[in-house]
Amino acid sequence: MDTKGSSGNVVKKATLTPKAIIHQKFGTSACYKVEEVQESQPNGCPGLAIPMKSPSLFRCTLHLPDCTVRSGTFKRKKDAEQSAAEKALEKLGINLAEKEPTVDEAQADLIARISHFFSVEFLLSPHPLSGHLRSALRREDGFKGQVPVSVIAVGDARVNNLSRCINPKVESNPYLAIPLIMDAATKLSGLVATSEGRFSLQRKGLYPQEVMRKMLNEAGLQGNIEINTIHIPFSLEKPIHPLTLNVSASGYYLDVIAQKLGVEDAARVLTSRAIGKASSEIRLYFSAPLSSLLSWATDMVDQDAMDSEGLFNARASYLSGQLVVGDAILASVGYTWRSTELCYEHLSAQAYYRMFISKTPSGLYKLSREATLAAELPLAFTARTNWRGTYPRDLLYMFCSQHRLSEPVFVTSAYHLESFSEVPKKMKMTQFTKEETGYPNGGGSAASGGKSSVSEDTTSFRCEIKIFSKSQDLILEYHPKDLYKKQGDAIQSASLKVLLWLDRYLREPDLLLQKINSSADDFRNPFCHQNFTNEFSLCNFIHKITKRSENKLHEGVDFNFVGQLDFEEGHEAFSLILEGQSSGVSASSGSLACIGYSISLVMEGENMKELVESSEEFEFEMGTGAVIPILEACVMQMSVGQYARFNTQLPADELVLAAVKKPENILSLACTKVEYSVILLRVTEPMEDRMEQALFSPPLSKQRMDFAGQLIRESCVKTLVDFGCGSGTFLESLFDYQTTLERIVGVDISQKSLSRAAKILHSKLDVNSKFLMPSPGLESAVLYNGSITDFDSRLYGSDIGTCLEVIEHMEEDQACLFGDVVLSSYCLKTLIVSTPNYEYNVILRRMQSQEDDPDEKTQLPAYKFRNQDHKFEWTRGQFNNWASDLAARHNYSVEFSGVGGSGDESEPGFASQIAVFRRKELVNGDSCAKPVESLNYKLIWEWNSNNSS
Repeated sequence: MDTKGSSGNVVKKATLTPKAIIHQKFGTSACYKVEEVQESQPNGCPGLAIPMKSPSLFRCTLHLPDCTVRSGTFKRKKDAEQSAAEKALEKLGINLAEKEPTVDEAQADLIARISHFFSVEFLLSPHPLSGHLRSALRREDGFKGQVPVSVIAVGDARVNNLSRCINPKVESNPYLAIPLIMDAATKLSGLVATSEGRFSLQRKGLYPQEVMRKMLNEAGLQGNIEINTIHIPFSLEKPIHPLTLNVSASGYYLDVIAQKLGVEDAARVLTSRAIGKASSEIRLYFSAPLSSLLSWATDMVDQDAMDSEGLFNARASYLSGQLVVGDAILASVGYTWRSTELCYEHLSAQAYYRMFISKTPSGLYKLSREATLAAELPLAFTARTNWRGTYPRDLLYMFCSQHRLSEPVFVTSAYHLESFSEVPKKMKMTQFTKEETGYPNGGGSAASGGKSSVSEDTTSFRCEIKIFSKSQDLILEYHPKDLYKKQGDAIQSASLKVLLWLDRYLREPDLLLQKINSSADDFRNPFCHQNFTNEFSLCNFIHKITKRSENKLHEGVDFNFVGQLDFEEGHEAFSLILEGQSSGVSASSGSLACIGYSISLVMEGENMKELVESSEEFEFEMGTGAVIPILEACVMQMSVGQYARFNTQLPADELVLAAVKKPENILSLACTKVEYSVILLRVTEPMEDRMEQALFSPPLSKQRMDFAGQLIRESCVKTLVDFGCGSGTFLESLFDYQTTLERIVGVDISQKSLSRAAKILHSKLDVNSKFLMPSPGLESAVLYNGSITDFDSRLYGSDIGTCLEVIEHMEEDQACLFGDVVLSSYCLKTLIVSTPNYEYNVILRRMQSQEDDPDEKTQLPAYKFRNQDHKFEWTRGQFNNWASDLAARHNYSVEFSGVGGSGDESEPGFASQIAVFRRKELVNGDSCAKPVESLNYKLIWEWNSNNSS
């Protein structure tokens, strides 16, 4: 069957995987158990003294009502589960392309299924519903033998599937299955008893006495069972709180839940679908008024009316993805395939809040990193070696599962690139399936990146993503613009973009449609607003539940360092206290920072703290937004070995309560702020920097800076602008020798990098500093925040400009724009530009292959460029053409040079190629017309000799 998307194009429905079919047919009765096994390995490789390490493999055992199967061994748990599901389908004789029954066939099957429930064979079977039947036979006060219909609706996958065949709306409103079950039961008047106005079923006639005796003997349990649950009031003014159920071992647990909810008949208790994994027994139990039950049974429920009447339970509804009214109890209790006895798990308040935040992509990522307060969903997928936590593709699968959507569909396209500047030629588009990639819907392996029949050396990839509802209505389509060298990177990057957009929507569900469109420029328009809104309607209440907005924490910060170093980045202020001497090793954008941290709540009016979260070693990539902005800004100011402390405002309640082990202990406390204690343990430089340091002596970066420094000294210039100064590495290098400079300026688009640059320059220029100034006559130093493609008249007339290894991080058209703006508007006498030479990469790989230690983490990346953040790398010819064209158009001469390598024309040239632009004499003298005032940069930090103290 085909489904038309919002654009009118026909979109083929996703093929269900074996695991999805098992879930569709058996639901929570399918139990997957994955075990880790070790593959036998030889004692070692010839010539090696160290034995080989055995890789971890996984095997899955799948328990179903009628059979148990075991998979082979696989490198990934998901593969083992899919293999077990496929074997189970083969053993049961289920055709993967089996047709759904017609409405008449489904109604007949439903009647037969209900009849089977009240048979002697079923009563003694291990089916979870038989546990309800046995417990119902021990009920008292006129309820003996009565089983709530809501239990049957959610407790048997076959009933649920047949109900959806009869009425497709059951998928979104599972309560519609109740009248279908009741109607089927009326066709069994000789076997099943029903009562008007009550939603329960009962067998007519007694079971044989020998069956009853056997059932009672098997029960044999005495005493009470205490089960810890969570009570969720429908009023948002009342907090959730722990609730203990005292259940008799021989009683019916739903009677106890009904009593806690204030009703006499357990048939009035509605049961939600399982929350979380398919094998989970965590469900919500609540009691709806009889009028509500009747309206739900006829699909006439008015959610807005319930909300206005104060019946709507926003927290429980959001958690379960179903409509919940009145007070609710969250519990993990019930009868399972694993045991004929009552199974249960204790639920804590922390578990509730962790389930709550897991409904958003950022919450899923926080939980995967075990850092609910520190971590953030990164803004970019830069490299697998740098990514920490669950991969974006897997997060997207988890999100879709949480919200009962179909598995995401990945469609990858391969493009042939003969040169870097040409328009890519499309070669292949594939909707990847399990047979092609080994993963459902082409998700690919995070390690291998999937596979393709097109050579990676000549192709780039783009991945489109489609998400459908369970009923196969198109929810959204994502069509990225960026190309990636590896198929896996395209999949992961596209997944992350979808996650970030979904996360933004769930944080601001009341966004206007116009705002949604403007924030989803890569999503196909018209956006499937109606389908999307239908699926996420209950999420509109999330912003009502969260009392404090996380955005307050992310607006920005004011830094107040010891030593009167002031920063202004927003509206929230905090004091950062640094301890320990600077080691000179600091984190910068692209590096991996490893920190130890602790986060504590500070109590009002008392010198008391409550530890909320801590980690002895926590690693993240700088510059990708992988932690909260304040924490990253703090680490940017530190060097290895230093300690830091700072305070922030309180984050969202749900994040704090999901982090602390016993939320109930702090709910009554008056907390005023959060205190962070941080130590920077180590810094791992970006792959490109590690490679340059390992293969060049001195490192290539130092050679570039020395080249520019020598030219500055020879030119006797007074004013310098470093375009793309980053963390101030080049500006800092100027302090290694004396120059004639009187004013130095740094410009960068990253405010966090500028914060570190300001700290370094401030320490160097302090009147009591032991460092030599770059010039005895240095009068001022300034840092600006802004794009180097924008003109700012305050930099007009500077003598020399530098732009070292910056343009390759921009798009090619932006690099061309930068050249035009700088050479046409600033009237520089000299401009120095360096960028990697793509032709030299083959030499780097050859040099690397000669390294003694093949496991050393300085290896040149497997992707096309030296750094995954590079948008391009030019050959010598491309760089010469770019620079020569710029010089000719703006009355400059240009000389070419470089560092690293010999530079011989017969060889690939220098590792880093350099162009030096020099302004020619103008006809009317050496002067330029001063432009109109244009202030496009934000002043971040300024020093001058008059108030250097």
